Amino acid sequence: MNPRHSLTAAACALLLASGTTLAHEAEGKGNVGRVKFASSCSAEVQPLLETGVAMLHSFWFSATEKAFREVLAREPSCTIAQWGVAAILMGNPLAGQGALARDAAAAQAAIDAGRLTPPKTQRERDYIEAVATYYRDFASRPERARQQSRAEAFQALAARYPDDDEAQIFAALYIAGTQSQSDQTFAAYRKAAAVLETQFVRYPDHPGVAHYLIHSYDAPPLAQQGVKAARLYAGIAPAAPHALHMPSHIFTRIGAWEDSAETNRRSADAAKKSGEPDQAYHASDYSVYAYLQLGRDADAQREIQDALQVKGFNAAVRTAPYAIAAMPARYALERGAWREAMQLQPQPTRHLYPDAITHFARAFGAVRSGDTAAAQKEAAELERLHKGLQAAGDNYWANEVEVQRLTIAGWLALANGERAEAVRMMRAAADLEDGTEKHIVTPGRVLPARELLGEMLLELGQPAAALREFETSQVREPNRFRGFYGAARAAEASGDRIKAAQYYGRLVALGQRADSPRPELVRARSWVAQR
Repeated sequence: MNPRHSLTAAACALLLASGTTLAHEAEGKGNVGRVKFASSCSAEVQPLLETGVAMLHSFWFSATEKAFREVLAREPSCTIAQWGVAAILMGNPLAGQGALARDAAAAQAAIDAGRLTPPKTQRERDYIEAVATYYRDFASRPERARQQSRAEAFQALAARYPDDDEAQIFAALYIAGTQSQSDQTFAAYRKAAAVLETQFVRYPDHPGVAHYLIHSYDAPPLAQQGVKAARLYAGIAPAAPHALHMPSHIFTRIGAWEDSAETNRRSADAAKKSGEPDQAYHASDYSVYAYLQLGRDADAQREIQDALQVKGFNAAVRTAPYAIAAMPARYALERGAWREAMQLQPQPTRHLYPDAITHFARAFGAVRSGDTAAAQKEAAELERLHKGLQAAGDNYWANEVEVQRLTIAGWLALANGERAEAVRMMRAAADLEDGTEKHIVTPGRVLPARELLGEMLLELGQPAAALREFETSQVREPNRFRGFYGAARAAEASGDRIKAAQYYGRLVALGQRADSPRPELVRARSWVAQR
């Protein structure tokens, strides 16, 4: 999720290493994976070009740009590297934000330079024209239109050169980039995965294939199919911070929290060392989420404190602002520390929806603490942010804030004794949230709406209905601490001691390395011990 940033001295030293070292890496014996990218460039720069392509596949954008620009400095006629520069400057093709205006200008300059000194082969010229499609009429086209034209251009490239496996792999990436979060069939992901699975058989150590398979399976009904790629990817490109992080997209989907925490800890450390602050924040948010599911609250707190010391992130990109808002909100809400949540301080951003996370946490903390006046004040802020996102045409995030607004309205209705209205609004929030997938910027919403519906039904003395909601929530959000506890309580209150034992037992297993005496875990251990 990270944008481009300047390289640290260590990363620059890597890329300015001797040709022998670069060749060693490009042959897959190093730490960025194995890539073979045919070109008309000289044997002297070919290893560095392939190293750049390998790093591009792992979204190591700053290091990759340095590699391609070094290729051009050594051999200006190797103009396929201009394609590489333009490809990097699009940013993460799956993030939905697209290239920043200044990066689009730099990319167009690279494309123009590539046209001015045309590549020696038609294939290389076609690569440059394919990436140019994305930047055409850049200021006047929305990102969605740019995504679609990019996917179409690279599919045409792949069809024109059926023996060019790199063209097939990039085409699959850009197909996956067209996946809509409202399309619950995941048609684009499935189409991309079909291409990538064939390539995975041929290239099990290719960084892009493993990486893009993880993205293509990053959805509840598909996640189990991504486990193999997730287990392999970090070992394919261990130097790339994003490669260390990406397995956790699958680990989060299947609730493998120990694995997620460990790989994100490595990713955050690597990102800090290589000058990638946005990636460091992104990995830390995933780590915090994982630690909290395990009851490792001290580890979560330490991760937050360490992350917030990282400077130099790009405020124009959503990654770090989102994590900065989400991590402390998660820490308070997952632990049920309602008064603590009320004390969170908003840090306004240009994106608005990170701001909503803090106001939602403050509102939920207030209503659960009995301070309805404070909750209503925060609800008004949520409404303001929702309208701002709508006015900006940011429909996905407007929808996410509307879920938060409905949630608070529901719990305020409950506090006012309006039981039927409370359930109606909370159910509307859960249904609205379930209609779209989470964004890849986040491991998960700070609290799943359907899980909160289960909690509300428990409050209303409807444990059987609550249990159904908790179990439905677990289909999309498996192995959550609060989800297990809610289901256990609901089963116990319903008189289903078998299910209660199952869920309390799962919670005890989940919290076996917990570093905090959460009351939920104390109760679960006591219940299991009595059986």
